[in-house]
Amino acid sequence: MYTILVSACLMGQPVRYDGRAKPTDHEIVARWRAQGRLVSFCPEVAGGLPIPRPPAEIEPAADSAAVLGGEARILTPENEDVTDYFLAGARAALAAARHHDARIAVLKESSPSCGVRRVYDGSFTGRTRPGEGVTARLLREHGLAVFNEHEIAQAQTALQALESGHAAPD
Repeated sequence: MYTILVSACLMGQPVRYDGRAKPTDHEIVARWRAQGRLVSFCPEVAGGLPIPRPPAEIEPAADSAAVLGGEARILTPENEDVTDYFLAGARAALAAARHHDARIAVLKESSPSCGVRRVYDGSFTGRTRPGEGVTARLLREHGLAVFNEHEIAQAQTALQALESGHAAPD
């Protein structure tokens, strides 16, 4: 039985930068929970950031590939460089996925860690842009199928494909 790495905030844990959660009540997630498939994980907390903490965004005009490559930073509104915490958290998420044989991840959209399709644009104005967070990118680069909280049905389809012996679609 494959497990699914899931953002802890989506599981109701108050780990977001503002000390809140963003729980999902999706029926598929409830089924996965009942089946014991879920590995709840917050890369930012695992990387050493406190709760609550200042918001952080990938610097403008940069992306997660540049952050992972050491060419860009993740900053707070006060220009504090918190990149190392995000990188440590991404590596810890990958280690947890490997330890639990997770092949699929469901992550919280827009975060500089977990954004799958969009991330905040670095202006701290609430605007997002296409892109992915450092954890989402690292997991995907290491073979996990990565989805956001709006793509849970697609994650279920990927899980079914894996369990029937087919490759998991992104």
